[in-house]
Amino acid sequence: MLSKLFLKTPLAWRQLMKEKTRLAVAVAGITFADMLMFIQLGFKDALFDAAVKPHRNLQADLLLISPQFQTLYSVKSFSRERLYQTLGYEGVQSVTPLYIGTGQWRDPKTLLERAILVWGLDPAQSTFKSADVNQGQDQIKPLYQVMFDQAGRPEFGAVAETFQKTGTFETELNNQAVKVKALYTDGASFSADGNVITSDSTFLLLFPERKPDRIEVGLITLKPGMNMEKVQSQLVAGLPGDVKVLTPEGFAQIEKKYWETGTGIGFIFGLGAGVGFIVGIVIVYQILYSDVSDHLPEYATLKAMGYTDNYLLGVLIQEALLLAILGFLPGFFLSFGLYKVTYAATMLPIFMKLERAINVWILTIIMCSVSGAIALRKLRSADPADVF
Repeated sequence: MLSKLFLKTPLAWRQLMKEKTRLAVAVAGITFADMLMFIQLGFKDALFDAAVKPHRNLQADLLLISPQFQTLYSVKSFSRERLYQTLGYEGVQSVTPLYIGTGQWRDPKTLLERAILVWGLDPAQSTFKSADVNQGQDQIKPLYQVMFDQAGRPEFGAVAETFQKTGTFETELNNQAVKVKALYTDGASFSADGNVITSDSTFLLLFPERKPDRIEVGLITLKPGMNMEKVQSQLVAGLPGDVKVLTPEGFAQIEKKYWETGTGIGFIFGLGAGVGFIVGIVIVYQILYSDVSDHLPEYATLKAMGYTDNYLLGVLIQEALLLAILGFLPGFFLSFGLYKVTYAATMLPIFMKLERAINVWILTIIMCSVSGAIALRKLRSADPADVF
């Protein structure tokens, strides 16, 4: 009976609409809290997505890396001999060595240098899944010819614009003259503001201190129809302990784990989202507490009429859920604009994801529901004897 009466009388909605200024303040507060959570979680996801994008773009079924490998920012090498030893195992079709290092790229206009991630590969073999990389590999076969990542940060210079106009771009990399002969798209990350691909021969000239027989990643391609897990187990059992055998996704997870647990960045973004959640709880609680305090005689009257605390709690929870909806929607749409601004400023792949939107929505519901439950303590003090 009470539920039918409530359906006829939307008490929660009328309570909110009676004080429009208070409602506007509450909605603004929840919107701010949601935007804070969206931004912090968006940065965290962008960090991981950008960090592992190169790993997932490698053209391989299995990979060899050093057991000490943690991140591309400080990559560890191992003996190239280990990679060629895998050719003796059943199921291995081909292998490709890959060199990785951090070089100094000079902007020819400002003469300022900036760290850039350099990939050295065999131009005759397919190393990356990207079509633009595979199409440009012929262009970097001559010495000191490179392929530039056009999705890197603009501080490297007007590389893409100049190349598209003239067909080339000349600068210095590690104090040696190089020419950009092709463009590709990868993107900046927290570990690298940009990327450049060279042939393995050019790489060793740019890094003369490096030994040719020491590589950073070994790419393994299996024969069609082979069981990847079986071959991986055989390699793990047969190869010495100075290399680790991983799938491309396992390789990516090492990088992700480094940024998630090996640095304070992941914790900071998680803490920021938690602060937004707490801020939202405080704001909604203050609004609901004020609403209960202002209407305490009315709630006491409802109790005297026979309405239970559970019913009144339902009213508070429904008010909280209405506030959640009214605050989440503008926070959701405003976050789109913030993501675009952030992408333009940082070149990080920060975009709205359905999973993130659902998570923030659930957090918003929990945030508002918890606030309603806390405000119930004030509601329980509404005694009919104070009215009559």
